[in-house]
Amino acid sequence: MCGAQDTELFWRGDKRSHHRDFLRCGECDLIFVPDEFLLSPEQERVRYELHENDPADEGYRAFLGMLVDEIVPLLTPGARGLDYGSGPTSALVQMLRERGFDMWGYDLYFSPDEDALVGSYDFITCTETVEHFREPLVEFDRMAAALAPGGTLGIMTDMPEGEWDAEQFARWQYTSEETHISFFSPATMSWLARRYGWRLRIPWPRVALFGNGGD
Repeated sequence: MCGAQDTELFWRGDKRSHHRDFLRCGECDLIFVPDEFLLSPEQERVRYELHENDPADEGYRAFLGMLVDEIVPLLTPGARGLDYGSGPTSALVQMLRERGFDMWGYDLYFSPDEDALVGSYDFITCTETVEHFREPLVEFDRMAAALAPGGTLGIMTDMPEGEWDAEQFARWQYTSEETHISFFSPATMSWLARRYGWRLRIPWPRVALFGNGGD
């Protein structure tokens, strides 16, 4: 992600993780899958179409609620938001519109309207998406450019509670999904906060909130 050459093999995957290699960066602490193990865009889209992200599913809404419940108290009524990586159903867009927010969605495969990225948003959500990023820094640069001063970026992805542990990583269910190729730790989130000059709070091991200046 950061362009550093200080990378090493962290874990060589087994059958469950599709025999992929997982490299760790010594600078930004990202664990990532090398290019030779990546699916084609066509294969990725087929996998994403199989995801069950029904906005009417109460269990799924409760899952997304981990981020919604953290970010909504930080927003002003009617705030303008972007869901980056909104998927085929835009469930989070619907949930936040129900809360009275002006929401837009962007998704590489299902809502690829680049015009949605031209503008200034009071907040941006990105749920269960960063682990799919092929070029994480490119994607974070795009979100940073679209975030208004004083805005909030909410990320939802599975993370370790502390430092990476090879034994736990080897048992981690997150690595069994073949489209999961970028894995973030709290240290990775701290690196991103320093890069962009953001404040960072991690209220849950799955949620990271960044503040872009202001109070």
